[in-house]
Formats: sequence, C-alpha cells, structure tokens
Amino acid sequence: MPEFIALMGMMFATVAFSLDAMLPAMTEIAQQLTPEAPNNAQLIITSFVLGMGIGTLFTGPLSDAFGRKRVIIGGAVLYIIGSVLAYLAQSLELVLAARILQGLGAAGPRIAALAIVRDLYAGRQMARVTSFIMVVFTIVPAIAPLIGAGIIWVAGWRAIFAAFVLFVLISTGWLALRQPETLAPENRRPFRFGTILRGTMEILSMRQVSLVIAAQVFAFAILFTTLSTSQLVFAQSFDAADSFPYWYALIAVVSGTASFLNAKIVVRMGMRRVITLAFKTQIGVSAAVCVITYFDLIVGGPLFALYILWLITLFAMAGLTLGNLNALGMEPLGHLAGLGASVIGSIATVGAVIVAIPIGLTFDGTPTPLAIGVLIACLTALGIMSLLGPTQTE
Repeated sequence: MPEFIALMGMMFATVAFSLDAMLPAMTEIAQQLTPEAPNNAQLIITSFVLGMGIGTLFTGPLSDAFGRKRVIIGGAVLYIIGSVLAYLAQSLELVLAARILQGLGAAGPRIAALAIVRDLYAGRQMARVTSFIMVVFTIVPAIAPLIGAGIIWVAGWRAIFAAFVLFVLISTGWLALRQPETLAPENRRPFRFGTILRGTMEILSMRQVSLVIAAQVFAFAILFTTLSTSQLVFAQSFDAADSFPYWYALIAVVSGTASFLNAKIVVRMGMRRVITLAFKTQIGVSAAVCVITYFDLIVGGPLFALYILWLITLFAMAGLTLGNLNALGMEPLGHLAGLGASVIGSIATVGAVIVAIPIGLTFDGTPTPLAIGVLIACLTALGIMSLLGPTQTE
C-alpha cells in the first residue's frame, strides 16, 4: 500500500510538476516572448490544462480498451515529445502549442491512474485512498517552484522542459516495473465510437454525475486561476518575485495538510458534507478579502500576509473538495471507470479553463479581481451542490 500510494502520487503529480515548476519562469517568459502583453504569459499554465482536458476525453476509453499501463506509457511518450518541442520553440505561440501537446500526454497518467484506484477501491474508501495519494501529491507543488527556480538560475527557463522529461521517465519506468495491470482482459471494452457515445450518454444522464461535473468546473477554475496568477501577483502587486518559490513551498506544505485531514474525516462525515463545508468556509474568507482589498483597508506587509493566508485557504479547499468530488462522481461508474474518469475529467477541466482564463485576464496588479472571481465561483459551486439529492454513499 505505501508503494502504491507513492506511485499513484507520482502519476497524479505529473500534472502538478508540469504546472508549478513553470511558475518561477512566468516573468522571464513574459519579458522574452510577450513583452507587449505580459498578462499573456499565464497562458503557459492554461494551455497545458486545455490540452490535458482534451486528452482526458480519450484516455479513459483507451484505458478501458487496452489497459491502464499501456495508456500511461503512451501518454508519457506524447508528453516527452511536447516537452522537447517546447524546449525548442522560439515564440510564445509555439510554446503554447507544445504545452497543449504536453497536456494531451499528461492526460494518460492523470486519468489511467484514477481508473487504477477505482479498479481497486470504491466509495468512501476510494476517497480515503485518494486523500493519502493527495498528501504525496502535495510534496511536488511544494518543491516544484524551487526546482524550477534552481533550473532557471543554472540553465535558463527552457531547461525546465528537460526536467519534465526526466520526471516522466522515472515515474513511468517505476510503473512499468512494479505496478500490475488492474484491468483484466475479460473486463475490457472495445474502443468503438458507438460504444463510447452510448457510455457517455449513460454517464451524463446520471443526475449525481452531471451535477458533480458542474461543481468540479468551478472548483478547478479556482485552482487554475490561482496557479496562473499567483506568481504575477507576487511580482507586480508585492515586488516579491524572487521570494515566490519559498513562499509557494510554505503555502503548499501548510495547505497540503488539508488532504491528510480529509483522509481522516471523510469516512466519518461523508464526501458531500466535507465539500459543502469547504465551499462555505471559502465564501466567507474570499468575501472578506474582496472587501479588504477593494477598499484598501490594509496595505503593505499586512496585505501581503493576508494574500498568503488566502492562498493557503484556496489550496486547502482544493484538498478538501477535488478528491471528494472525483470520488462522488465516480461512485456510480464502477462498470465504466475509465470512460467515466475521462468524461468527468475532460468536461470539468475544459470547462474550468473557459471560466479561469477570463478571471485571470482581469488581473490589474491587485488581488481584488481574482478574489471577486473566486467568490463568484465558490457561490456557484455551492449552489450546484445544494441541488444534489441522495447518493449511493451519503
């Protein structure tokens, strides 16, 4: 079990490393590739997420047809190609295209690993195991910006893409050597368009699943907005770009305890109750941040401290909601685990990008527009959760 949790954490962390290691490079990328529109540098984050969302739609059905391990290995190959192309690209547009390709490849470990967990666990036990995996997962966001900053200092921001290749080679090699295939040949579903369409319609016809997807859109949008703008806020609002990796490590470590807390309480409290409580808490916190920043009630060092605390609550909310929402959505889909993971992940991710990009582009040098966007997203997610009726496990 400890090795399984560590390995699945590595699979999940492919996405986190691909996002967080790029954060210290945002200022340099803006200066070198898009000096006339520095806000566009944050598209380095959302372009990867967009590719991942599109790839997610296919990786689940492919893993149902050919097995989980083959899809992870195939995704790793695509991810490496995207990393190499991004390393060589000489314009922001080409880097963004390569990042989309990277995201397509990262969808393999993201979805197939989730299907592996669903093959072995269900319900609250799945939520518990996922929470422990998320504890491992949080280690990578804590150190990734520091790694990215170190790489930039030694070899420039392009060398971060070489680190991505090394990371995926290690994690995929570990999986190939140590993790048995969890989907037996007799349980595989042919990769046929008609079969996939029927399965997708069956999944989306389930009220529980469709509402969970809608809530995930806004939960993920909050996370993606936070990731894509946090370095810009440090640099432009607080002139703290150099210290960003260290503060981000602290934020990740502190907020990462929320996943551990979730693993302890979710079996007793239930997924929906934990999710709802997390959204309600964040609504109160973000509303306070909106008022304080809009009316300039505090400035300077106290405002920076408030922003740090707010980021901690945002990442903690992710630890208390995203894994539980996944488990809640996957609960009725044991017979469609791969396709279910794909449909849920793809719609939620692409929808979140559509919501997150305009919120991120409202950044005006202060945290206020971001706080307003987060508040609206939290209110919407909570409203969606209130429509969810009785579920199989709650």
